[in-house]
Amino acid sequence: MALVLAIFLAAGAVLFGPRLVEAGMKFLYPQRYAGLVEREAAQFELDPDLVYAIIKTESGFDSQAVSSAGAKGLMQLTQETFDWIASLYPTEDGGADVFQPEDNIHCGCALLRLLLDQYGSLEVALAAYNAGMGNVSQWLESGDYSHDGETLHTIPYPETDAYVEKVQRAYQIYQKLYP
Repeated sequence: MALVLAIFLAAGAVLFGPRLVEAGMKFLYPQRYAGLVEREAAQFELDPDLVYAIIKTESGFDSQAVSSAGAKGLMQLTQETFDWIASLYPTEDGGADVFQPEDNIHCGCALLRLLLDQYGSLEVALAAYNAGMGNVSQWLESGDYSHDGETLHTIPYPETDAYVEKVQRAYQIYQKLYP
């Protein structure tokens, strides 16, 4: 039986290889909450693929996710950050529930736009999304981490460094999978 299954899978890979690989990748990198992501990305002038990459990395599309640091929802916002962003960019229905996909994506996109405008660099904005603006601003002022005060040659938190790389990799995958 195992031999028959192996032959069947090998034949399927040869006959349907590229489509099978693409289907598998789309399963691993889905576009869940597409209507919300597209709408909020457009409102905040963001590439939807970047938003998908952040959601994939942050929560794996689990709207009820809670991190060990207390970040919540799809885009993993702390309650403090969520409340601050919601006060600056109120949600459409006026509600502010960090676990509601509509509210979480809205505030996550607003935060991302704010960070991109503040820092002017995707890498630095992603570092700030993960480690906080205060930390990143200190890093930019330090010659140990930045040569020019605008970019980071070193991210001192290994978790943040890995996070930035993971989001950028997912972003590239989303761009290739969904042209």
